[in-house]
Amino acid sequence: MERYSSSVEETEALGRALAQRLAPGAVVAFTGDLGAGKTAFVRGMAQGLGIAQRVTSPTFTIVNEYEGGRLPLFHFDMYRLSSADELFDIGWEDFLRRGGVCAVEWSETVRDALEPDTIYVDIRRGAEDNQRILTLHGPGLDDLGEGDAL
Repeated sequence: MERYSSSVEETEALGRALAQRLAPGAVVAFTGDLGAGKTAFVRGMAQGLGIAQRVTSPTFTIVNEYEGGRLPLFHFDMYRLSSADELFDIGWEDFLRRGGVCAVEWSETVRDALEPDTIYVDIRRGAEDNQRILTLHGPGLDDLGEGDAL
């Protein structure tokens, strides 16, 4: 499924819409260039889960945890990891067992460790400066039509 965004607010709105469909244990894996909007999408997911905390990129901490919503959100940045093995060193399986939503930026680094039911979101720059092309695929998304919220 492909969606388009022409602002940070629209990217966040797509994240909110996706979050409303997510169940405990969901993993959302992101790919896209630096500055493409991955963290903006995750910020929207946090809003959609009812999390009021400020969402920032976990680039230097590897994972930020957000509580207080319908489900907890675990926001990972795998940019600094060199393999899927390192994912397990930081306690990946423990996060999965906690029943929250795992949002994984730079997921291509750890793709081998992701389960088959992972939802993938690729964000690319469009022709205009603010335009983004978002390609989503995974379980529960195939039944969405072009007019649906997500």
